Amino acid sequence: MSNETDLIRLLDIADAMPGAAALRARSYELLRLRPGDPAVDVGCGAGRAVAELNDQKITAIGVDVNEEMIGVARRRRPEADFRVGDAYRLPLGDHEVAGYRADKVFHELADPATALAEARRVLAPGGRIVLVGQDWDAFVIDSDQPGLTRTIVHARADLITNPRAARAYRNLLLDAGFGDVEVEVHTEVFTGTTMLRMLTGLAQAAHAAGVITREQCDAWTAEQTRRAEQDRLFLALPLFLASATRGSSIR
Repeated sequence: MSNETDLIRLLDIADAMPGAAALRARSYELLRLRPGDPAVDVGCGAGRAVAELNDQKITAIGVDVNEEMIGVARRRRPEADFRVGDAYRLPLGDHEVAGYRADKVFHELADPATALAEARRVLAPGGRIVLVGQDWDAFVIDSDQPGLTRTIVHARADLITNPRAARAYRNLLLDAGFGDVEVEVHTEVFTGTTMLRMLTGLAQAAHAAGVITREQCDAWTAEQTRRAEQDRLFLALPLFLASATRGSSIR
């Protein structure tokens, strides 16, 4: 199985979780779109949000930089509009959409200000923007080794392009000239084995970066595996939803 195929499978599992579905639904509410309104989902992946928006009679366009993801989205939903493009150069005209949504995208962007300037370009005056994402420094994990856990979480965060983008959403939107900026925090709680692979991946990444030893990695992984098997794993993941309105100026 290729890395991309594996990623798609994991995204499908994550997207199907009740909490994820509720979070997507809330993001659609914050867009405040009416039937027939055009909207773009930036970083659309395999296209679930585009399909759900289309089901609400929104004219949704999915954009993703990953050509394989776009290929999967087109095969799954041939009736929908999917385009290859990135957040800095969207394949859209000026003021073309009434809604802009980006879910778990901005932590991958080295230059969020440029991406938000592009969002302003494609949004019509009065259009709405919604950003969704996690803060990679804010994973809350129960462990018998709290010091090592902090080291692992911070080490993994340091491998992300912009790990603390979510906590900066409000100021980024204000700096970009958006108004009516509001932020919500929804905390997802995971137990059991569902997120074990993700947790052990944190330790593997910290070891690969040379921050922890192989022995520390193995010990922490063994503890989390044991917790999962005994229904004692605990992960709390705060997810941030920021929403704002594009002003009436056409600049």
